Amino acid sequence: MSENKDIELVKDLQNAYSKLLSEIRKIIVGQDQVIKEVIISIFSNGHCLLVGVPGLAKTLLVNSISDVLSLKYKRIQFTPDLMPSDIIGTEILDKERNFKFNKGPVFANIILADEINRTPPKTQAALLEAMQERAVTAAGIRYKLDDPFFVLATQNPIEQEGTYPLPEAQLDRFMFNIKLDYPEFDEEIEIVKNTTSDFNANLQNVISAEEIIAFQSLIKKVPVNKNVLEYAVSLVTKTRPNTDKAHSITNNYLSWGAGPRASQFLIIGAKTHAILNNKFSPDIEDIKAIAFPVLRHRIIKNYKAEAEGISTDDIIKDLL
Repeated sequence: MSENKDIELVKDLQNAYSKLLSEIRKIIVGQDQVIKEVIISIFSNGHCLLVGVPGLAKTLLVNSISDVLSLKYKRIQFTPDLMPSDIIGTEILDKERNFKFNKGPVFANIILADEINRTPPKTQAALLEAMQERAVTAAGIRYKLDDPFFVLATQNPIEQEGTYPLPEAQLDRFMFNIKLDYPEFDEEIEIVKNTTSDFNANLQNVISAEEIIAFQSLIKKVPVNKNVLEYAVSLVTKTRPNTDKAHSITNNYLSWGAGPRASQFLIIGAKTHAILNNKFSPDIEDIKAIAFPVLRHRIIKNYKAEAEGISTDDIIKDLL
């Protein structure tokens, strides 16, 4: 981090972050924490799962982010009849009667996977390879996806009829699980006023694909003190029931804890959070700032927690 070029890049990243926030706020009223967490995941090269009831601007938020980033954007509406080939693409016969691969919507920089839990597991699994490997395989041939590549998926937590809950292996591919809550009273007044009038905000492109890739490389160079690394790993190991380092609340209320990917995401997310908050190295407060979205989909409650009405956020709060 001592090189002048990296210090300049840090300033560029902080400026880009400020511009991103101000542009997105033209459209999205409130939800500041949600916007910040999505931006952190993008700079950390991670995927996001947005969970909230209908009408909380989940899709609008992703659309707005794609508008301010100069990136190729595709939306996939997940339905029960969606097939893996509808995402990846399929082979077709051209005029010369040769097979040609017709690329699907996954070949973009930002993918909005709308209502991802509405599609069967085999179609969810097609997205899983793309998210993890940044590549897809069709007819035995591997196709690399463009950089940068993000999946921003939305999920409705209340409507469970006709849905296919995401398996833990797929949930673990998401860096953040971001909860959207109802807006405050004043915010809702502003939302209603803007959406029922001729209000129209023009969003400007503020960051290019090349800049995002440079920022992601910069984040990896950020140094981390040993005590911060130990805190992150210790926090994750506390979530694993019936192990040496398990917390008492873990043994009481969890049937499964977070894996090593949680520790990795805590550190990379804390690095990004630190840089965006004018620090050159993350501290324990940066770990705490992103602990909820990193851990809430990686710990599995047992029947006792369900019976007593204890949420995953309650458990994370006690662990912190």
